[in-house]
Amino acid sequence: MEFFQETEITAGQAEMIARGMLAVARAEGGLRKAELELIKSFYSDVAGGGARHLASLEQAPDLTPDVAATALTSEPVARLFLKSCILAGYADGEYAPEERAVVEKYAQALRVDTETLAKLEQSVKEYLLSHLAGLSNVDATRAIARKLKL
Repeated sequence: MEFFQETEITAGQAEMIARGMLAVARAEGGLRKAELELIKSFYSDVAGGGARHLASLEQAPDLTPDVAATALTSEPVARLFLKSCILAGYADGEYAPEERAVVEKYAQALRVDTETLAKLEQSVKEYLLSHLAGLSNVDATRAIARKLKL
């Protein structure tokens, strides 16, 4: 199965996804450079959002689960949202418990059960590891796989 299935989203949905990613990234006490770069890349690629608009998103309050549930009503968009949030959690190298807690609240509001969320988290881990498959440093790849608990 393709990790990012082709999913049509509106500019408003892209903004909600970016705001959710920001909330996850901030969950452990601040926004790190790697997290911000991932969110900037997503937002500019998907919504054509410029630096000024992203700066205003950074200043906006965290996206609440109930607002996410209202804005992201289709299952494919909800799954895209959750995968994007999980990726934001891993952007700094560790998906911290505080980040996971935010993702779990979003999943509950979006009516995504714990089994489905676990599958989405696993798919993100596999996606991240797949980018390392061609590396010649097998020991480093194994260490990363262990860190991802694969």
